[in-house]
Amino acid sequence: MPDTRIPAAAPPRTPRRDASLLRERAAASLRAAAPALLAYASVRLLGLVILGTAAAAAGKSPHTLLNARWDSLWYARIATEGYGYEIRLPDGDVHSDLAFFPLLPALERGISEITPLSVPDAGLLVSWLASLVAAWGIYAIGARLHGRRGGVLLAALWGAYPTAFVQSMAYTETLFTALAAWAVYAVLTGRWVWAGGLAVLAGLTRPSAAAIVAAIWIPAAVTLIREYRAGARAGELLRGHARMLLGVVLAPLGWLAYVLYVAVRNGSLFAYFEVQGGWGNGIDGGRALAGFVWQNLTSNVLAGLGLCAALALVFWLLWLCVRQRQPLPLVVYTAAVVVVSLVGAGYFGSRPRLMMPAFPLLLPAAVALLRPRPGRTVAILAAAAVASAAYGAITLLGSGPP
Repeated sequence: MPDTRIPAAAPPRTPRRDASLLRERAAASLRAAAPALLAYASVRLLGLVILGTAAAAAGKSPHTLLNARWDSLWYARIATEGYGYEIRLPDGDVHSDLAFFPLLPALERGISEITPLSVPDAGLLVSWLASLVAAWGIYAIGARLHGRRGGVLLAALWGAYPTAFVQSMAYTETLFTALAAWAVYAVLTGRWVWAGGLAVLAGLTRPSAAAIVAAIWIPAAVTLIREYRAGARAGELLRGHARMLLGVVLAPLGWLAYVLYVAVRNGSLFAYFEVQGGWGNGIDGGRALAGFVWQNLTSNVLAGLGLCAALALVFWLLWLCVRQRQPLPLVVYTAAVVVVSLVGAGYFGSRPRLMMPAFPLLLPAAVALLRPRPGRTVAILAAAAVASAAYGAITLLGSGPP
C-alpha cells in the first residue's frame, strides 16, 4: 500500500524564526571555522609575543606601539574631539583629519563610552575582534573554493602576511578586510543585499571600498548582459534580479555619503579629493610609482631590483589567481585593491599595507600547501609566521608603520 499520510507542513516563516535560523547557521559556520580561527590567532599571538620580547629589550611599551602610532592617533583624536583638526606643514601642504573615514572612530567612541576602555584601547579591541571576523570570512571563501583545509591555510597565511603586524594595531585594515571578505562571500552565494549593506559599511571605513563596489557591480552587469543576450526582456530582468539590483544601488552609498559630508563641510564639491591632495594621495595613474622605481634603480641598484621583484611578484600572483579560475567577484576585488594601492601618488612605504586586504592573492599559495604532508605544511607556515613577526617587531621598533 502506498503511504497516503500527508506530510507535516513546514512551520510558517516569521521574523523570529528567520532570526533563529540565521543564528543557527552562523553558529554552525563559526564551529566549522574554529580551526582556521585558532590557526590565525596562533600566528598573530606569536607576532605579539615576539614584539613584546623585542620591545622589552629595547625599553619600549608594546601597548603604545600598537595603539598610539601614526594613523591610530588620528582616529583616536577624531573619536575624542570630532573632525576639524589639521596640521599645516612648512611647504604649505595641509594634513586634515577629514582624510580618515568615520566608522572606526565612531566604534572607538561608542565602545569607550559604554566600557572602561580608553579610546585607543577601544581601537585595539575593534581591530582584534575584526581580525577574527576577517579570518572567518577569509576561511569561508577558501573553504568554499578548496575545502576546509584550504580555508584554514588561507586564513593562516593572511595572518602571516609580511605587514600583518598592522592587523594587531588600532588601524582600519582588519575592519575593512572583515567587511570586504564577507561582502565578496555574499556575492559568491547570491546574497546581494547583504553584499550591498556590507559595502556601505566598508565605504565608511576606507576609500578602497571602491574595490568591493566593483566586485558587486561587474558580476551583476555580466549576469544582466548574459541573460539579455539570451533573450530575457528588460522587465523580466528587473523582476528576476530585484535583490541583486538593490545590492548594486546600495554598494557605493557609504563612500558617497562621506564624500558628500566633506563636500558640504568644506563648501566644495571636490573637497574630499582636495583633502587627499593635501596628504599627497592624489591619483596619478601610476606615474609616481614609475618615478619611484626609476629613482631606486638609479640610486641603489639592489634596492631598485628588489622593488621590481616585489611588484613582479604581486602581478604574478594576480595572474595565478586568474589562471586558477577564481570566481569573477574575487578576481575583480583583488585586482581592484592592487590597482587602487598602486595608482596613487602617496607614500610608497604604505603600499604593502594597502594591499593587505587583497587576501585572494594568497590563494595560490594556500592551494600549493595542500600538497605537502601536514608536518611540512605546518613547518612552512611556522617559518612564515616567524618571519612576519620579526619584520613587524623591527618595523614597529623603528620608524613605525606608514
